Amino acid sequence: MVCDTLGRPLRFILTAGQRHDCLSAKALLEGFEAEAVLADKAYDNNDLRKTIAEMKAEAVIPSTRSRKVPIPHDQAVYKQRNLVERCFNKLKHFRRFATRYDRRTDYFLAFIHIAAVMLWLR
Repeated sequence: MVCDTLGRPLRFILTAGQRHDCLSAKALLEGFEAEAVLADKAYDNNDLRKTIAEMKAEAVIPSTRSRKVPIPHDQAVYKQRNLVERCFNKLKHFRRFATRYDRRTDYFLAFIHIAAVMLWLR
């Protein structure tokens, strides 16, 4: 099991390459406890915001331009999202991760764990 720095288990959901991640975001959050959920503008939809509110968490998601009344978000907390983005950018340096050579999900997830350990050991 992969855990964060506080020992809490992390979750990964692998989706089809052409499928928007927002469609699986609700499944990822199911049964999870959080104080805040950080996401980029692509995740700004009322259904996801409702799911986050039901978790009693704060949705730290910037509003899209098309939203008639923008919903404010905590910009200081949103900056922490950068840590996750930098982690994925480092993982993309592994060609096997970036091009997803592994066809089986369990092999791909195993490589993600190996790559994360290699980054952690640097």
